[in-house]
Amino acid sequence: MKKSVKIALGALILLGLTGLGIGLYLYNKQDKNLQKAEPDFVITSVDLQKAFEDDEAVALTKYVNKIIEVTGTVESIKGVEGNIASVVLKTGSGLSSVICTLSSQSDPVELVSGNEVTIRGECSGFLMDVLLNNCTIIK
Repeated sequence: MKKSVKIALGALILLGLTGLGIGLYLYNKQDKNLQKAEPDFVITSVDLQKAFEDDEAVALTKYVNKIIEVTGTVESIKGVEGNIASVVLKTGSGLSSVICTLSSQSDPVELVSGNEVTIRGECSGFLMDVLLNNCTIIK
């Protein structure tokens, strides 16, 4: 076999093994444990929604992909995909709220509409509502 074919074959095998390693890493990657993580911001649901309503571009760069600990009054609890639930927090705005999608480890049983709650989650953006994902109930 020619030397150039051997080099190309070796490079192809190395590339394939690298791709396999990356694929296995991503497949086995766990969600962040937000129960133990330090929040980047501690804010109320009213202030968080107002920040997005006042200047969405600034709020996106400030809050998206950051861990936020938000305190607010439970407006409703919605079941989603089996045991995962979304908690909707009041913001004082009739058009917008803060929606916290709980992680599979969180148990929304103790939540009651009208009670105040503190939830920690990762902000994913604003689509008429402020969206927090992988949330965990703090208190």
